Parts: sequence; C-alpha cells; structure tokens
Amino acid sequence: MNEANEEGYLEGQLLIAMPSMTDPRFERTVIYMCAHSAAGAMGLVINKAAETITFPDLLVQLGIEPVDTTRNITVHFGGPVDSGRGFVLHSADYVREGTLLVSDDVALTATLDVLRSMADGTGPQQSMLALGYAGWAPGQLDAEIQANGWLHTEADTDLVFDATLEDKWERAFETLGIDPSLLSMDAGHA
Repeated sequence: MNEANEEGYLEGQLLIAMPSMTDPRFERTVIYMCAHSAAGAMGLVINKAAETITFPDLLVQLGIEPVDTTRNITVHFGGPVDSGRGFVLHSADYVREGTLLVSDDVALTATLDVLRSMADGTGPQQSMLALGYAGWAPGQLDAEIQANGWLHTEADTDLVFDATLEDKWERAFETLGIDPSLLSMDAGHA
C-alpha cells in the first residue's frame, strides 16, 4: 500500500473496498478520492454504471444539444450522496472556472459547462461522468480503513478513466500485487 500525501490524507488516491465490505452501495467498489481532510472526505465510485440514465438522456433533461454523437459516455453511480448532482472527473487538460485540480493529472468539475463541452466534443481528453458521490464525516473514513474496510493506493489514470468497469475492482487490487480471493473476509487483531 502506498503512502498517503504528507498530511496523511488520501486526495488523488484510490480506495479499494475489501472483500469483507458488506454495504451493497460499496461492495467491490473502487473510489477515486477527490478530497480528504480533517473536515471529512469525498470521492467518486469509478467502477459502477448508473442503471437508470444514459448520457444522451441526461443531456436532454438539461436542455443540452449533443453535437458529437460518436462518443459513448457512460454515466456512473458516483456514490449514494446527492445522487441528482453530476460530477465530471477528468484529465487536467480541461480547467475552467469551478474546476478543482485534485492532482497533476486529474481534475473535478461539477458545472454544466463541462457537460456542454463534452457534448460538443471540446471537453477533456479523458473523463468520467458520475451522479452522486461517496462522502464521509470527519474521522469516518479513517475509522473504516482501520476496521479493514478499505485499502488505498496511488491512482493510475489509465485505470481511473478506463471504460471497462466489470473487472476494475480486481485490476485495482493487481496494482497492489494482491489477489483479492486470497484475502480473509474477517478483520483480525493480534
């Protein structure tokens, strides 16, 4: 497991749900951490598609006319908090007012402008659109990690933006050199 940033926080890293995670909202999830501080944490699930809406449907609902219809953009389930709100995790080549640079390579934008840019083909080179987010109160994520709920590792942008979702959880474990089938389902203490 790689070290967190110098403050001990996980911004720009991946959280990987342990096999013992029983919460159905987070079972077998990989989460890109957008913010983590003493005030709490926020991230986006990067390996689960939203089941009820497509990108073209979303654009219609928002009154945005798609110009570039060749791109197949998946709408992701970003997490259970504020599920009606959209977030675009994207490459740092697209930075506008309201964009948060999470790392040197990855940014987050939650404005209609980024959706308009994506619809007309002028958006970021790499992107992931999510509805909702995963959020933690102060100290909550740290407690979940200590209780063996999550592993964390440096984010691999190829993995983050890869459109293949089915085996992303297993591939995230592979970045750590771990086979999740060999992990114990129970947390233990010495």
